[in-house]
Amino acid sequence: MPQRPEDEKLLRQAFSIALRSRASGDHPFGSILTRATGEVVHEQTNGYSSHNNDRTAHAELLLASWAATHISLAELQTCTLYTSAEPCAMCAGAIYWAGIGRVVYGQSEHSLKEMTGSNEENPTLDLPCRNVFDAGQRETIVVGPLLEDEARKLQEDFWKEKEKEKE
Repeated sequence: MPQRPEDEKLLRQAFSIALRSRASGDHPFGSILTRATGEVVHEQTNGYSSHNNDRTAHAELLLASWAATHISLAELQTCTLYTSAEPCAMCAGAIYWAGIGRVVYGQSEHSLKEMTGSNEENPTLDLPCRNVFDAGQRETIVVGPLLEDEARKLQEDFWKEKEKEKE
């Protein structure tokens, strides 16, 4: 399924949530879930920070978990998850198991890995989410990277600051 007219607007909304996540002290990632109509059902900031040691508390995983317990599988298959960065393998698995039918992301995993390097707070797997979804038994449509330059800017300063802290 190709890009939809509302995708950029809704993805920028996920970018705003990523900025809010950073402002609260967490890593700058954010996600939203929309119904087929484009109505936002739920939004999620990242849950991992240097103050919270749950490295699995990614925005996409937290949102997928919420969705699986609050929305029927039939409806989730028509929903879209918008996220500031490509879902990692763990998050892609959670999205798949929740049953969310479509994902739109900003920055690619490959680009994020180049940016974060070997930072222990983000040991990025350079594995496209499409590979995870393609291994499944139901279709998950993927659009991205989209607005990648904007998405990269959400991360650049944050990871530069992390590098300075290590020095």
